[in-house]
Amino acid sequence: MSDPIRGNTPKIIAIANQKGGVGKTTTTINLASALAEKGARILVVDLDPQGNASTGLGVDPEDRGFTTYDLLVGDVSLEEVILPTESSDLFIVPATVDLSSADIELMATEKRSFLLHDALRQPDMDRYELDYILIDCPPSLNLLTVNAMVAAHSVLIPLQSEFFALEGLSQLMLSVREVRQTANPNLRIEGVVLTMFDARNNLSQQVEEDARDNLGDLVFQTKIPRNVRVSEAPSFAQSVLQYDPQSKGAMAYRDLAQELLQKHMMVAAQ
Repeated sequence: MSDPIRGNTPKIIAIANQKGGVGKTTTTINLASALAEKGARILVVDLDPQGNASTGLGVDPEDRGFTTYDLLVGDVSLEEVILPTESSDLFIVPATVDLSSADIELMATEKRSFLLHDALRQPDMDRYELDYILIDCPPSLNLLTVNAMVAAHSVLIPLQSEFFALEGLSQLMLSVREVRQTANPNLRIEGVVLTMFDARNNLSQQVEEDARDNLGDLVFQTKIPRNVRVSEAPSFAQSVLQYDPQSKGAMAYRDLAQELLQKHMMVAAQ
């Protein structure tokens, strides 16, 4: 597949929200799988020390020889850190708990905010012919998340359909603005995707209404439903598209991938 927006360079999207439990890693895994299913070549960069994206894409801890930690602080080649997954078009740079100490170690580095940016732009990256790089950020606004924002073209924000959901967004938006002013002037908001949405629940509908009133077209039309298959899939080290291809969760992530691709084609056509 040729992403119409990228030319020879993959589109890099940081998936971020400092609030935990909003479906950030779930969105990373399943959006990546849905894009790969549509013919795109995808790299997931697991930047969360919990390593849940790595587990969810079937990479056992004992197989994580080199990780995002080594990519940031070590001198390893991309070939050593990029691992295949069960999908031929989906790759991952895995993470382990070693990444939790990277924040402290990076503080002493002069270009500490640009380490991931530079790592993802090595000439060796070209041979993977990637269309998208999705970065699964940790659930905090720390130096790892700043690295992701500096490296990325845009930020995609999963927003859980629950009370106080919008309150945490203001701090994230401020962080995006600060990165724009200091390190990455072209960084933009890719969009906000509502997760764990229950159409029967008045609260979910209220969160959607508030989000659309406040953020307008930034909110994706696709909503990710609260779906037991989505919750079960990671325990089988699979995306929901593999685990139950016909489930409502799988269908929703396919719709999200399609909406993302269409948005990029429209931008490229302008």
